[in-house]
Amino acid sequence: MHKFTSEVEELAKAVMEYSLARLKSDPPLDGPRSEADLYAELGNTITAAGLGGKETLKVFTETLALACISTDHPRNLAFIPSAPSEYSNLFDLVVGASSLYGGSWQEGAGAVFAENQAIKWLIDIAGLPSSAGGVFVQGGTMGNLSALVVARDQARKTHPDTERWVIACSAESHSSIASAAHVMDVDLLKIDTNEELRLDGAHVATAIDELHATTNKRVFAIVGTAGSTNLGIVDDLASLAITAKERNIWFHVDGAYGLAGLCAPSVRHLYKGVEDADSFIVDPHKWLFAPFDACALVYRNPALAKETHTQHASYLETLHDDSWSPSDYAIHLTRRVRGLPFWFSLAAHGTDAYSKAVEEGIRLAKDSAKLIAAHPNLELVREPELSIVAFTRKGWSPAQYQEWSDALLEKQIGFIPPSKHAGESILRFAFVNPWTSMDDVQMILDTL
Repeated sequence: MHKFTSEVEELAKAVMEYSLARLKSDPPLDGPRSEADLYAELGNTITAAGLGGKETLKVFTETLALACISTDHPRNLAFIPSAPSEYSNLFDLVVGASSLYGGSWQEGAGAVFAENQAIKWLIDIAGLPSSAGGVFVQGGTMGNLSALVVARDQARKTHPDTERWVIACSAESHSSIASAAHVMDVDLLKIDTNEELRLDGAHVATAIDELHATTNKRVFAIVGTAGSTNLGIVDDLASLAITAKERNIWFHVDGAYGLAGLCAPSVRHLYKGVEDADSFIVDPHKWLFAPFDACALVYRNPALAKETHTQHASYLETLHDDSWSPSDYAIHLTRRVRGLPFWFSLAAHGTDAYSKAVEEGIRLAKDSAKLIAAHPNLELVREPELSIVAFTRKGWSPAQYQEWSDALLEKQIGFIPPSKHAGESILRFAFVNPWTSMDDVQMILDTL
């Protein structure tokens, strides 16, 4: 198993050939198959003697890979898809082959140095001080949870007698905030948005003050969303920051999808107030063209996170010095250097290329909204703010939305599952792939 033989060399050539073909060719859309169907074809792939490298690769390339929906297909506009740059995908191969450990500076100094430079770019465009710092974690759920745990630790110092802790957020906050509350055993205070569907400081202030005046509960974090998943709306971050500061409450910005827009001049004004955040997240695997999985978690004062998250054991004491060890800043110890493919692509292409690519998603959304507004069967839910366009099909029931979506995937035209807004079924396009064209959009709209 651990010798580089001629068989391994042949397998390496086959893996590289497949990988290069996947990069060079238009990605397939493909789609899921049932477990029973896959088992009927493949049986048990784990055997005492093993299938051999070439046969196992064949099982993957000819069956298993085809039973997955490609997130980088130009007509996969579902959820928040992913469109890694060719450079980032290629460098992910390097990361896998290098067996690098990214938990400590001692073991991964060069890799951590590079990751931190990518984090520094995010800190700079967000306007946080140079003393800010962060770490790449698995995804937005882990990033939000790690930041909120630090927020609660800080609140405990000020209000040690609090009986029940609370996170304040909007009903449009990502599901990971509710998940974090469940894991932490704290409550959620879901606050109504304003007429623009944004969470703002006035609404939050009223709700928090009433909670504090009438219960023994206390809010330890206000979460603003910088680009909601469903509609792409950026909360009023500036007023949220003021409300948080006036009450000495931690202000966290969940920008897993939308905070990438910071590098796009056309929408930069929407993020006023993020510079006052105590922490924020953004997922490069969403709209910053990195492969899965990479969430950048940033703290205004990383020393607070280190205080909360550093793990202690006799075998770890050698790591506890002034070096920057990523394992000290989130809920993890062992970690892959998941920020390196993002760093490589960013360093190789330059930040101007990233600005241009993000602007392309915004342009696609605006142009698509015009087509939808002119379509006789469709109605826009609202004008797009970032790169998400939400709309309805006149006269359709929820079942008809699902039937259309299923047929679209079955015909390999696109992947557009329905969502809901205000209790009603909607369709939504999430544009993060610069390879998506208006011809792709028209192809989908022609089916409606």
